Amino acid sequence: MKGLELARAYYEVCAPLLQERIPDVMAQAAVGLVGEGSECFDCDDDISRDHDWGPAFCLWVPRAVGVAALPRIEEAFAALPAAFEGFPSRMDKTRRMGRVGPLSIEKFYGFFLGTENMPAAWQDWLAIPEYNLAACTNGAVFADALGEFSRRRALLLDYYPQDVHLQKLASCCMRMAQAGQYNLPRCLARGEAGAAMLAAARFGEAALSMVYLLNRRYMPFYKWAVRLAADLPVLGAEVAALLTALAAHPLRGPEDADVAEPVEAFCAQVARILQQRGYSPLDEPWLWAHGPHILRHVQNEELRRRDLLKG
Repeated sequence: MKGLELARAYYEVCAPLLQERIPDVMAQAAVGLVGEGSECFDCDDDISRDHDWGPAFCLWVPRAVGVAALPRIEEAFAALPAAFEGFPSRMDKTRRMGRVGPLSIEKFYGFFLGTENMPAAWQDWLAIPEYNLAACTNGAVFADALGEFSRRRALLLDYYPQDVHLQKLASCCMRMAQAGQYNLPRCLARGEAGAAMLAAARFGEAALSMVYLLNRRYMPFYKWAVRLAADLPVLGAEVAALLTALAAHPLRGPEDADVAEPVEAFCAQVARILQQRGYSPLDEPWLWAHGPHILRHVQNEELRRRDLLKG
């Protein structure tokens, strides 16, 4: 059983007891499993079970409710089953790691966003690491009596403002072109294996970012980014296959120059989608040329002036 499924089943067993002991808290609480941890991305496996894994859920409440009712909440939690489906529960204070159990709604989002306020201006959005946006919108919400947790979640899932989205697309074009289409073959031609490896890695990260942007999904922490990209409908399988092939391809010198072929083929696929969606009028695979055309659609002048190679 995967961690997210285990968490939902465990909560269904625990819910009657919580409703009986702290009905006033449950009337203002959201319950689910969202945040850090492979199980929140449904990426957990046997290896994941060596630490911080097991039946558990988050109980999100407004800060004022949590402060006033915490002793009663802890008493109720102490009565929950200590094990479920053969796994020890993580609801004990010593095993929560700040990821499960009673959590303030404000503090939960503040931890990931850097502020308890929802992002509004483009500066707010760019200040938040994208993997944090992925982490606080992953997993599942099993119940939300008050609706406040889900309201914030929905605002974030509505995705980046259009100007930010376009600027990030333009940035990916420039970084993919610089690292993959230009520097990777040049490093190989010079026999600079270390530089070629770094160019391939930078290209891979930019290519992944491009695919998540085209699918309007936040890119998670790099450890899960390729696995989760594979299921995305727009170029997801293609980028996962490309990065897997790049990882297996030697990058020693001129004899490995054929690695440029799948890189160019993928960039051509990206370019076609950018043209089809009206982001760029160009019909060519050189992504460096597409970046400025995408940027022309950005309305905010200050955002247009940002360095596209910084991401």
